[in-house]
Amino acid sequence: MRRLTDASIALLVPFLIVLHLYVAPYTKVEESFNIQATHDIITYGVPFRNANAYLKAHYDHLSFPGSVPRTFLGPLALAGASWPFAWLVEGVDKQILVRAILGVYNAFSILVFRNGIAHAFGSDTANWTLPNFFAFGISTLALRSLTPSYVGAMRPPWRGVQEYRKGLVMLTVIGVTFRSEIAILLGCHTAWLLFNKRLSPTDIVTLGSLGLAIGLSLTVPVDSFFWQKIPLWPELSGFIFNILKGRSAEWGTSPVHYYFTSAIPRLLLNPLTWLVCIPIALTTPALRNRGFDMLVPNIAFVAMYSLQPHKEWRFIIYVLPSLTAVAAMGASWIWSRRTKSFLYRVSAMGLVASTLGTFAVSLGMLAVSSSNYPGAEALNYLHAHADGSQNVINVHMDTLSCMTGVTRFLQITPPQNSSASNRHTLWLYDKAENETQLLHPGFWDKFDYLLAERPEKAIGGWEILHTIDGFTGVQLLRPGATSRHRMSSGSSLTKPDQSIEDLWLGVKNNVYQSWLKVEDVMRERVTRGWWVQAKMEPRIRILRSTKESVSN
Repeated sequence: MRRLTDASIALLVPFLIVLHLYVAPYTKVEESFNIQATHDIITYGVPFRNANAYLKAHYDHLSFPGSVPRTFLGPLALAGASWPFAWLVEGVDKQILVRAILGVYNAFSILVFRNGIAHAFGSDTANWTLPNFFAFGISTLALRSLTPSYVGAMRPPWRGVQEYRKGLVMLTVIGVTFRSEIAILLGCHTAWLLFNKRLSPTDIVTLGSLGLAIGLSLTVPVDSFFWQKIPLWPELSGFIFNILKGRSAEWGTSPVHYYFTSAIPRLLLNPLTWLVCIPIALTTPALRNRGFDMLVPNIAFVAMYSLQPHKEWRFIIYVLPSLTAVAAMGASWIWSRRTKSFLYRVSAMGLVASTLGTFAVSLGMLAVSSSNYPGAEALNYLHAHADGSQNVINVHMDTLSCMTGVTRFLQITPPQNSSASNRHTLWLYDKAENETQLLHPGFWDKFDYLLAERPEKAIGGWEILHTIDGFTGVQLLRPGATSRHRMSSGSSLTKPDQSIEDLWLGVKNNVYQSWLKVEDVMRERVTRGWWVQAKMEPRIRILRSTKESVSN
C-alpha cells in the first residue's frame, strides 16, 4: 500500500505539468529567447557553411537580440531532444512538444530531489514536498546533492563528501552557463559548507576551477558561433549589464523586502508553509539542525539578492525545493503525531484542508493564466479566418501581441520547396517596434492584417475583424449581478472546415459554457448570489486592411 501511495504521489508531478501545459500552452515574454531559438534550431538546423549569412537570414535572435545575449546551450539541448519527435510524428504541435520535454525533465529533477529528501528525512517527509514546487532542473539536482543527510549514519562520510563536491560543481557550471545569479547561491552554500567544516578550502578552489572550466568550455564555443561574436560569454555580459551597470533597474524596481513579503509567500502559496511548518522544523530539537542546514544558505541567497533593485520571482525560484523540504519536515512531524493530542489532530486537519485549498486556488490561477495570452489566440484566430485566396499575406504584430504568446512556432513556416510554395499562401510576419518607423504611412501600406493593442496607431484604412479579450483582474459580483464578458456559444468562432485552431477555440468555448453552468448552480445554492470572476477586457484587435490587398 505504501508503494502504491508513493507512486501515485510521484505521478502527480508530471501529471500537473502536462495539465498546465494543456490548459495554458502558450508562452510569456520572459521565455521569448529560448522558445524562438529552439524553434530556429529545429526548423532550420545548424549551419556548417556560410554560417553568418544563414543565421542572419533564418534565426530570430540576430534581428531581435534583446538587451544582452543569452546562451544557446539550453535551446540546443532541448531542440536535440525534441527533434526526433518533431520530424517523425506527423502533425505534432512542436511548441507543446518542446515544452512538454522540458516539463518532463523538470519533473524528473523534482522526483530525484524527492528521493534525496526520502533518504534524508523519510518517505513521509518526501511525500509532503511534492504539491508545492517546480524549480529548474539542474539546480534542483545540485541541491539534492547538497542535502545534508548524505554525511552521517545513513551513508558513509566519503559518499557524502562526493555528493557535496558534485553539487558545487553543478552549481558552478549552471552559474557560468545559464544564470549568473546562481553564483550568489553557490557562494552561500560554499560558505555554509566551510563554516561547518564539511569541505576544505582546497576542495572549494579545486571544485570551483573545475566547474568554471567545464562551463566556459561549453558556453564560449557554442554561443560565439550562434551569436557570431568571438569570444562571447553571455552570462558575463549579462552580469556586467545588470549588476555592474545597474541597467536591470530600467525594467522596474521593488522594495528590498519584496522577496520575503511577496514573492516567496506567493510561490509557496499555502500559508501554513511559513506560518506553521517551517517554524516547527526550526524549533523542534530533532529537526532543527537539518532544517537550518537546508534553510540558512538559501535564505542568505535571497537576502543578498534582495539588494538588487530589479526583482522577479523567477530569479529566486531555485530555493523553492529546499524551502518546501523544510516545510515538509514540519508537516511530517505534525502528521505522524496526529493521534497523540488534540492540538496535533487539529493541526493535521488544517494541513489537509490547506493543501486541498491550495490545490483549488492553483487550479483557479491556472484558469486565469489560460486567459493571459491574447496575442497567441489572436494569431491562431487570424490563421483560421484570413482570406485564403491571397497568394501572400503580410501581418504586423505589435509589442503586446509578441509579449502575450506569439512565437515562431505559431507562425506558418514557408514551404521548403518552390513547387509547394506555389500551392499555399505565403505568410510573412513583421514585429517592427521602432517608433519612427511606425509613424511613416508607407510602413503600413504593405500589410493585410494587424494584431494591435491600440488600433488608432495604425495609419490607413482598417476594419476590426475580431477582438481578443484578456485577463485584467478580479471582480466581485453581488447578488443579482450578471456575469459579463461571457464567451458566446454560437458558431461565430468556428468555420465549417474546422481547422486545429477552430477546434481549440471550440473546446475552450465548451469548457467555458460548462463552467458558467457550475457558476449558476453555486450562486443559486451555495453563495446566495455572491461570486468572484475573472475580469476580461479587450486586449488585442485583429485588423483587416480595407484597401485591395497588396499581396495579390
